[in-house]
Amino acid sequence: MRKALAAAVVAAATLLAAGCGSSGSGSGSSAKVVLRLGFLENITHAPALVGVKEGFFTKNLGNGVTLKLYPFSTGTEEATALLAGELDAAYVGPNPAIKAWQQSKGSLIRVISGAASGGAGLVVKKGVTTAAQLKGQKLATPSLGNTQDVALRYWLKQRGLTTTPTGGGDVHITPVTPNSAAVLEFASGQIAGGWEPAPYDAEMVAEGGHYLVNEASLWPGGQFVTTNLVVTQKFLGAHPSVVSDLLKGQIEANNYIKSDRSAAESAANAELTSLTGKGLKPSVLAAAFAQVTFTNDPIASSLLTDAQHAEAVGLLSPVKNLSAIYDLGPLNKLLAADGQPKVSS
Repeated sequence: MRKALAAAVVAAATLLAAGCGSSGSGSGSSAKVVLRLGFLENITHAPALVGVKEGFFTKNLGNGVTLKLYPFSTGTEEATALLAGELDAAYVGPNPAIKAWQQSKGSLIRVISGAASGGAGLVVKKGVTTAAQLKGQKLATPSLGNTQDVALRYWLKQRGLTTTPTGGGDVHITPVTPNSAAVLEFASGQIAGGWEPAPYDAEMVAEGGHYLVNEASLWPGGQFVTTNLVVTQKFLGAHPSVVSDLLKGQIEANNYIKSDRSAAESAANAELTSLTGKGLKPSVLAAAFAQVTFTNDPIASSLLTDAQHAEAVGLLSPVKNLSAIYDLGPLNKLLAADGQPKVSS
Protein backbone atom coordinates (compact mmCIF):
# COMPACT_ATOMS: atom_id res chain seq x y z
CA MET A 1 0.00 0.00 0.00
CA ARG A 2 2.84 2.38 0.87
CA LYS A 3 4.51 1.70 -2.49
CA ALA A 4 1.26 2.47 -4.29
CA LEU A 5 0.83 5.67 -2.31
CA ALA A 6 4.43 6.68 -3.00
CA ALA A 7 3.93 6.07 -6.70
CA ALA A 8 0.81 8.25 -6.69
CA VAL A 9 2.64 11.00 -4.83
CA VAL A 10 5.55 10.85 -7.27
CA ALA A 11 3.22 11.04 -10.26
CA ALA A 12 1.39 14.04 -8.85
CA ALA A 13 4.63 15.74 -7.83
CA THR A 14 6.09 15.21 -11.28
CA LEU A 15 3.13 16.88 -12.93
CA LEU A 16 3.39 19.76 -10.51
CA ALA A 17 7.13 20.07 -11.14
CA ALA A 18 6.57 20.19 -14.88
CA GLY A 19 4.00 22.95 -14.48
CA CYS A 20 6.15 25.03 -12.16
CA GLY A 21 9.10 24.82 -14.56
CA SER A 22 7.23 25.72 -17.72
CA SER A 23 8.53 29.28 -17.78
CA GLY A 24 11.92 28.61 -16.25
CA SER A 25 15.30 28.57 -17.92
CA GLY A 26 18.72 27.44 -16.86
CA SER A 27 22.03 26.28 -18.24
CA GLY A 28 20.65 22.72 -18.20
CA SER A 29 17.55 23.64 -20.22
CA SER A 30 18.89 21.99 -23.41
CA ALA A 31 19.53 18.66 -21.69
CA LYS A 32 16.71 16.21 -22.42
CA VAL A 33 17.04 14.31 -19.16
CA VAL A 34 15.03 13.08 -16.20
CA LEU A 35 16.31 13.98 -12.74
CA ARG A 36 15.04 11.68 -9.98
CA LEU A 37 15.34 13.53 -6.66
CA GLY A 38 14.84 11.93 -3.25
CA PHE A 39 14.20 13.67 0.06
CA LEU A 40 12.61 13.03 3.46
CA GLU A 41 9.31 14.27 4.83
CA ASN A 42 11.15 16.16 7.59
CA ILE A 43 11.82 19.78 8.48
CA THR A 44 15.51 18.88 8.39
CA HIS A 45 14.89 18.57 4.64
CA ALA A 46 13.13 21.93 4.40
CA PRO A 47 15.41 23.16 1.57
CA ALA A 48 13.98 20.35 -0.57
CA LEU A 49 10.40 21.03 0.57
CA VAL A 50 10.73 24.78 -0.03
CA GLY A 51 12.61 24.29 -3.29
CA VAL A 52 9.78 22.13 -4.62
CA LYS A 53 6.90 24.24 -3.32
CA GLU A 54 8.33 27.57 -4.47
CA GLY A 55 9.49 26.19 -7.83
CA PHE A 56 13.18 27.00 -7.30
CA PHE A 57 14.34 23.67 -8.72
CA THR A 58 12.16 23.64 -11.81
CA LYS A 59 12.89 27.31 -12.57
CA ASN A 60 16.62 26.69 -12.57
CA LEU A 61 16.51 23.29 -14.26
CA GLY A 62 14.49 24.63 -17.16
CA ASN A 63 12.14 23.03 -19.66
CA GLY A 64 14.60 20.42 -20.88
CA VAL A 65 14.75 18.62 -17.54
CA THR A 66 11.90 16.60 -16.06
CA LEU A 67 12.12 16.59 -12.27
CA LYS A 68 10.67 13.50 -10.63
CA LEU A 69 10.21 13.65 -6.88
CA TYR A 70 10.61 10.70 -4.53
CA PRO A 71 9.65 11.33 -0.88
CA PHE A 72 10.85 8.85 1.76
CA SER A 73 10.30 8.29 5.47
CA THR A 74 13.90 7.39 6.34
CA GLY A 75 17.38 7.91 5.02
CA THR A 76 17.96 4.17 5.14
CA GLU A 77 15.26 3.78 2.48
CA GLU A 78 16.94 6.51 0.44
CA ALA A 79 20.34 4.82 0.64
CA THR A 80 18.76 1.59 -0.56
CA ALA A 81 17.14 3.43 -3.48
CA LEU A 82 20.46 5.06 -4.40
CA LEU A 83 22.25 1.72 -4.33
CA ALA A 84 19.51 0.19 -6.48
CA GLY A 85 19.94 2.91 -9.12
CA GLU A 86 16.48 4.36 -8.49
CA LEU A 87 17.64 7.93 -7.73
CA ASP A 88 19.98 10.40 -9.41
CA ALA A 89 20.23 12.81 -6.47
CA ALA A 90 18.98 12.93 -2.90
CA TYR A 91 18.78 15.01 0.22
CA VAL A 92 20.05 12.51 2.76
CA GLY A 93 21.52 12.32 6.25
CA PRO A 94 25.19 11.62 6.93
CA ASN A 95 24.95 7.96 7.94
CA PRO A 96 22.89 6.82 4.93
CA ALA A 97 25.33 8.73 2.71
CA ILE A 98 28.23 6.92 4.38
CA LYS A 99 26.42 3.61 3.85
CA ALA A 100 25.94 4.30 0.14
CA TRP A 101 29.60 5.32 -0.17
CA GLN A 102 30.93 2.27 1.63
CA GLN A 103 28.69 -0.35 0.00
CA SER A 104 29.56 0.99 -3.45
CA LYS A 105 33.26 1.15 -2.54
CA GLY A 106 33.27 4.87 -3.26
CA SER A 107 31.87 4.56 -6.76
CA LEU A 108 28.25 5.66 -6.35
CA ILE A 109 27.78 9.18 -4.99
CA ARG A 110 29.34 12.55 -4.29
CA VAL A 111 28.24 15.04 -1.66
CA ILE A 112 27.78 18.26 -3.61
CA SER A 113 26.31 20.50 -0.90
CA GLY A 114 25.15 20.71 2.66
CA ALA A 115 21.54 21.58 3.39
CA ALA A 116 20.90 21.62 7.15
CA SER A 117 22.56 21.37 10.55
CA GLY A 118 20.86 20.47 13.83
CA GLY A 119 17.25 19.51 14.35
CA ALA A 120 17.36 16.26 16.32
CA GLY A 121 17.42 15.02 19.89
CA LEU A 122 16.27 12.51 22.47
CA VAL A 123 12.81 13.26 23.85
CA VAL A 124 11.62 11.20 26.83
CA LYS A 125 8.62 10.93 29.10
CA LYS A 126 8.21 12.87 32.32
CA GLY A 127 10.24 11.57 35.22
CA VAL A 128 13.21 10.45 33.15
CA THR A 129 16.08 12.82 33.84
CA THR A 130 19.19 10.63 33.55
CA ALA A 131 20.57 8.05 31.15
CA ALA A 132 20.54 5.42 33.90
CA GLN A 133 16.75 5.65 34.11
CA LEU A 134 16.51 4.43 30.52
CA LYS A 135 17.71 0.94 31.42
CA GLY A 136 14.99 -1.51 30.49
CA GLN A 137 13.05 1.17 28.60
CA LYS A 138 11.97 1.11 24.97
CA LEU A 139 13.06 3.95 22.67
CA ALA A 140 12.35 4.66 19.01
CA THR A 141 14.54 5.78 16.13
CA PRO A 142 13.58 6.21 12.46
CA SER A 143 15.47 3.14 11.21
CA LEU A 144 18.39 0.89 12.07
CA GLY A 145 21.66 2.59 11.17
CA ASN A 146 20.19 5.95 10.23
CA THR A 147 21.69 9.16 11.59
CA GLN A 148 19.49 9.42 14.69
CA ASP A 149 19.79 5.69 15.41
CA VAL A 150 23.57 5.89 15.45
CA ALA A 151 23.51 9.04 17.58
CA LEU A 152 21.30 7.39 20.22
CA ARG A 153 23.30 4.17 20.35
CA TYR A 154 26.60 6.02 20.64
CA TRP A 155 25.26 8.36 23.35
CA LEU A 156 24.06 5.37 25.38
CA LYS A 157 27.35 3.52 24.88
CA GLN A 158 29.26 6.52 26.21
CA ARG A 159 27.17 6.21 29.38
CA GLY A 160 27.74 2.50 29.84
CA LEU A 161 24.42 1.30 28.43
CA THR A 162 24.33 -1.45 25.83
CA THR A 163 22.10 -1.86 22.77
CA THR A 164 21.82 -4.46 20.02
CA PRO A 165 20.59 -4.21 16.41
CA THR A 166 17.69 -6.52 17.31
CA GLY A 167 16.37 -4.44 20.20
CA GLY A 168 18.18 -6.16 23.05
CA GLY A 169 20.68 -4.87 25.57
CA ASP A 170 20.16 -2.47 28.45
CA VAL A 171 18.03 -0.10 26.37
CA HIS A 172 15.64 -1.52 23.79
CA ILE A 173 15.84 0.51 20.58
CA THR A 174 13.08 -0.17 18.07
CA PRO A 175 13.01 1.47 14.63
CA VAL A 176 9.54 2.90 13.99
CA THR A 177 8.48 3.92 10.48
CA PRO A 178 7.04 6.34 9.54
CA ASN A 179 8.33 8.81 12.12
CA SER A 180 4.79 9.99 12.84
CA ALA A 181 4.04 6.50 14.17
CA ALA A 182 6.73 6.97 16.82
CA VAL A 183 4.93 10.10 18.00
CA LEU A 184 1.69 8.12 18.34
CA GLU A 185 3.45 5.33 20.24
CA PHE A 186 4.98 7.89 22.58
CA ALA A 187 1.64 9.59 23.18
CA SER A 188 0.02 6.23 24.00
CA GLY A 189 2.82 5.19 26.36
CA GLN A 190 4.12 2.32 24.24
CA ILE A 191 7.63 3.81 24.21
CA ALA A 192 9.51 5.93 26.71
CA GLY A 193 10.82 8.29 24.06
CA GLY A 194 12.85 8.49 20.90
CA TRP A 195 15.77 10.14 19.14
CA GLU A 196 13.94 11.75 16.23
CA PRO A 197 14.52 14.49 13.64
CA ALA A 198 12.47 17.67 13.49
CA PRO A 199 9.50 17.98 13.47
CA TYR A 200 8.88 14.65 15.20
CA ASP A 201 10.95 15.46 18.28
CA ALA A 202 8.97 18.70 18.62
CA GLU A 203 5.73 16.72 18.28
CA MET A 204 6.84 14.43 21.11
CA VAL A 205 7.46 17.49 23.27
CA ALA A 206 3.96 18.71 22.40
CA GLU A 207 2.68 15.32 23.63
CA GLY A 208 4.18 15.92 27.09
CA GLY A 209 7.79 14.86 26.60
CA HIS A 210 10.97 16.78 27.28
CA TYR A 211 14.47 16.82 25.83
CA LEU A 212 16.95 14.63 27.65
CA VAL A 213 19.48 15.38 24.91
CA ASN A 214 19.55 18.17 22.37
CA GLU A 215 22.00 16.79 19.83
CA ALA A 216 23.45 20.22 19.09
CA SER A 217 24.87 20.26 22.62
CA LEU A 218 27.09 17.30 21.75
CA TRP A 219 28.95 18.97 18.87
CA PRO A 220 31.57 21.75 18.81
CA GLY A 221 29.81 25.05 18.25
CA GLY A 222 26.51 23.16 18.07
CA GLN A 223 27.10 22.50 14.37
CA PHE A 224 26.80 19.07 12.76
CA VAL A 225 25.52 17.93 9.42
CA THR A 226 21.95 16.66 9.41
CA THR A 227 21.24 16.81 5.68
CA ASN A 228 23.49 16.77 2.62
CA LEU A 229 22.63 16.92 -1.06
CA VAL A 230 24.24 14.03 -2.93
CA VAL A 231 24.28 13.10 -6.59
CA THR A 232 25.34 9.89 -8.30
CA GLN A 233 28.70 10.03 -9.99
CA LYS A 234 27.12 8.66 -13.16
CA PHE A 235 24.61 11.52 -13.34
CA LEU A 236 27.23 14.12 -12.42
CA GLY A 237 29.55 12.91 -15.17
CA ALA A 238 26.80 12.83 -17.79
CA HIS A 239 24.97 16.05 -16.86
CA PRO A 240 27.23 18.50 -14.99
CA SER A 241 25.17 21.52 -16.11
CA VAL A 242 21.98 19.94 -14.74
CA VAL A 243 23.70 19.33 -11.41
CA SER A 244 24.82 22.96 -11.37
CA ASP A 245 21.23 24.05 -11.97
CA LEU A 246 20.01 21.78 -9.16
CA LEU A 247 22.54 23.47 -6.88
CA LYS A 248 21.21 26.87 -7.94
CA GLY A 249 17.80 25.75 -6.71
CA GLN A 250 19.32 24.52 -3.44
CA ILE A 251 21.09 27.84 -2.84
CA GLU A 252 17.95 29.79 -3.71
CA ALA A 253 15.87 27.68 -1.31
CA ASN A 254 18.27 28.29 1.57
CA ASN A 255 18.43 32.01 0.74
CA TYR A 256 14.64 32.11 0.84
CA ILE A 257 14.54 30.38 4.23
CA LYS A 258 17.04 32.86 5.65
CA SER A 259 15.36 35.94 4.20
CA ASP A 260 11.75 35.11 5.10
CA ARG A 261 11.49 32.43 7.77
CA SER A 262 7.71 32.78 8.14
CA ALA A 263 7.07 32.31 4.43
CA ALA A 264 9.51 29.40 4.33
CA GLU A 265 7.74 27.69 7.23
CA SER A 266 4.43 28.04 5.42
CA ALA A 267 5.90 26.68 2.19
CA ALA A 268 7.48 23.67 3.91
CA ASN A 269 4.28 22.94 5.81
CA ALA A 270 2.21 23.17 2.64
CA GLU A 271 4.49 20.68 0.91
CA LEU A 272 4.37 18.33 3.90
CA THR A 273 0.59 18.55 3.84
CA SER A 274 0.59 17.68 0.16
CA LEU A 275 2.87 14.69 0.74
CA THR A 276 1.46 13.26 3.96
CA GLY A 277 -2.09 14.59 4.04
CA LYS A 278 -1.46 16.36 7.34
CA GLY A 279 0.33 19.59 8.16
CA LEU A 280 2.04 20.63 11.38
CA LYS A 281 0.50 22.74 14.11
CA PRO A 282 1.91 26.30 14.08
CA SER A 283 3.63 25.83 17.45
CA VAL A 284 5.27 22.56 16.36
CA LEU A 285 6.27 24.03 13.00
CA ALA A 286 7.96 27.02 14.65
CA ALA A 287 9.70 24.83 17.23
CA ALA A 288 10.98 22.48 14.52
CA PHE A 289 12.38 25.31 12.38
CA ALA A 290 14.00 26.94 15.41
CA GLN A 291 16.18 23.86 15.94
CA VAL A 292 17.68 23.82 12.47
CA THR A 293 20.40 25.91 10.85
CA PHE A 294 19.94 25.84 7.09
CA THR A 295 23.35 25.96 5.49
CA ASN A 296 25.05 24.98 2.24
CA ASP A 297 28.13 23.98 4.26
CA PRO A 298 28.33 20.15 4.51
CA ILE A 299 30.28 20.45 7.81
CA ALA A 300 32.60 17.71 6.62
CA SER A 301 34.35 17.13 9.95
CA SER A 302 31.09 15.92 11.52
CA LEU A 303 30.55 13.37 8.74
CA LEU A 304 33.86 11.75 9.59
CA THR A 305 32.86 11.68 13.25
CA ASP A 306 29.50 10.13 12.37
CA ALA A 307 31.34 7.31 10.64
CA GLN A 308 33.48 6.74 13.73
CA HIS A 309 30.37 6.63 15.94
CA ALA A 310 28.69 4.06 13.67
CA GLU A 311 31.84 1.93 13.80
CA ALA A 312 31.92 2.20 17.61
CA VAL A 313 28.40 0.81 17.98
CA GLY A 314 29.00 -2.02 15.54
CA LEU A 315 26.82 -0.77 12.70
CA LEU A 316 29.62 0.03 10.26
CA SER A 317 32.97 -1.44 9.37
CA PRO A 318 35.89 0.99 8.97
CA VAL A 319 35.33 3.31 6.02
CA LYS A 320 38.15 3.95 3.57
CA ASN A 321 38.89 7.29 1.93
CA LEU A 322 35.66 8.92 3.13
CA SER A 323 37.00 12.42 2.51
CA ALA A 324 36.83 11.67 -1.23
CA ILE A 325 33.03 11.63 -0.99
CA TYR A 326 32.97 15.41 -1.55
CA ASP A 327 32.84 17.33 -4.82
CA LEU A 328 32.22 20.92 -3.78
CA GLY A 329 33.73 22.67 -6.79
CA PRO A 330 30.41 23.38 -8.54
CA LEU A 331 28.83 24.62 -5.29
CA ASN A 332 31.73 26.93 -4.46
CA LYS A 333 31.64 28.43 -7.95
CA LEU A 334 27.96 29.26 -7.50
CA LEU A 335 28.43 30.53 -3.95
CA ALA A 336 31.16 32.89 -5.14
CA ALA A 337 28.88 34.19 -7.88
CA ASP A 338 26.19 34.77 -5.26
CA GLY A 339 28.57 36.67 -2.97
CA GLN A 340 28.70 33.96 -0.34
CA PRO A 341 31.76 32.38 1.27
CA LYS A 342 33.07 29.09 -0.05
CA VAL A 343 32.79 25.87 1.93
CA SER A 344 35.39 23.17 2.39
CA SER A 345 35.65 19.44 2.75
